[in-house]
Amino acid sequence: MTGVAPRRIVPPPVTSWNKPIQRYLLAGLAWATPGLLSAQDTLSVPPILQNLSTAPGVVEMTLTAAPARLSLVPGTVSDVYAYNGSVPGPTLVVREGDRVIIHFHNALPEPSTVHWHGVHVPADADGSPFDPVPPGASKDYVFTVAPGSAGTYWYHPHPDGRSGYQIAKGLYGAIIVRDPHDPLPASLPEKVLVLSDNRVLPDGSLDLPDADSPAGRADMENGREGEVLLVNGQVMPTLTIRSGEVQRWRIVNASAARVYRLAIAGQTFLHVGTDGGLFERPVEVSEIVLANSERVELLVRGTGAPGSQTTLQALAYDRYISQTRPRNWNRSRDLLSVRYAATSAGPAVHLPATLRQVPALDTAQAVARRVIVLSQGLINGKAMDMGRVDVSARLGTTEIWEIENIVGMDHPFHLHGFHFQVLDRNGVPTPYRTWKDTINVPRHETMRIIVHFDDYPGKWMFHCHILAHEDQGMMGILELK
Repeated sequence: MTGVAPRRIVPPPVTSWNKPIQRYLLAGLAWATPGLLSAQDTLSVPPILQNLSTAPGVVEMTLTAAPARLSLVPGTVSDVYAYNGSVPGPTLVVREGDRVIIHFHNALPEPSTVHWHGVHVPADADGSPFDPVPPGASKDYVFTVAPGSAGTYWYHPHPDGRSGYQIAKGLYGAIIVRDPHDPLPASLPEKVLVLSDNRVLPDGSLDLPDADSPAGRADMENGREGEVLLVNGQVMPTLTIRSGEVQRWRIVNASAARVYRLAIAGQTFLHVGTDGGLFERPVEVSEIVLANSERVELLVRGTGAPGSQTTLQALAYDRYISQTRPRNWNRSRDLLSVRYAATSAGPAVHLPATLRQVPALDTAQAVARRVIVLSQGLINGKAMDMGRVDVSARLGTTEIWEIENIVGMDHPFHLHGFHFQVLDRNGVPTPYRTWKDTINVPRHETMRIIVHFDDYPGKWMFHCHILAHEDQGMMGILELK
């Protein structure tokens, strides 16, 4: 399927949702036919990282980054980097309030870190470029999971100038923070889908061109994209859903630059959560745009007839500068086959009227208003300097940041350490409140965010999350005192 897609994806307005949402959840139940064989599910599930502690409320884990030889494309073997021997790495599952101790061992031939992307942790546990772990060394990351932070996150390396390389080699994995009182029914089957892409040569080696080569310069401009699209490290796996069943999908975009415009032809999703967890109320959408490093939670209903199948696709999305836009940018890509089993879907699913409260940060309390200008490879006209502080702020204060993209391609903006709320886009208020740590700022657009620096002093990064841009210095340093 090809065709030029519209770039501007406008969120749907929030309307009275309870009855339409219940119709969504109940529709299709007539397809449920007990007693028939289910379809085959080939989607791999990353292992859950083992908790070594038996103490209540304590999670102790061991995570090792090391070279490995694994198959990314069927029929080939690639030299990769892997967490605990797998790509993606094992999934970390913790609960709000847990004290987490992660023993990290760096068995790579180069320095690395582990950044707990979106998780609210002290600065010395953030895994930023300020705290590299040398080859052969270890570091204990210790933090307490904040109340109210249940959601879908991910972890990846963040060494100075090498994040893109190490993630391309295979270092990334999902994090699930659970709410002991999750408002979504525990009976919902849950799927974790980690999206990534790569370039693999015929002999299995990863295509990582020299930065001074034409391909390397194109990667530096656009961000590195690959023709091999992976879901949980697999090419086009199959996920099974019972006809009429509702599943909870947690989706992570771990790609270096690719933006996924996700859709299943002929059906809608219930969008229930984003980077920082659940919304107040679900929003029904026909597609959703997921920039690199963003996460999304969806409720997906099996609408097809028993024995039929459909496809989760990445529709065309134009994030590029016109001069370096790839030739095939405007074609849709298949990610995942969805097969409808014929076994019973079970009882109907009902949601509470409010999933959780997302209190608005008070703009009247903002003590500073800042403008952050994104250009090509620079923030506010500067490349990052590890010895320079770009923004100084005080703990316990609230600020409004205006993120302005002045160039002809999208830039995803990520703030370490703190969740924020989006106030408006090009002056138009956002239709519903969410907690975010990453926003995609389209070309020549402006978004305003509000953030409260509630705790954790120290130095924090903010940057474009196109990894090639990050590595060339499209970052700034926020210091909180």
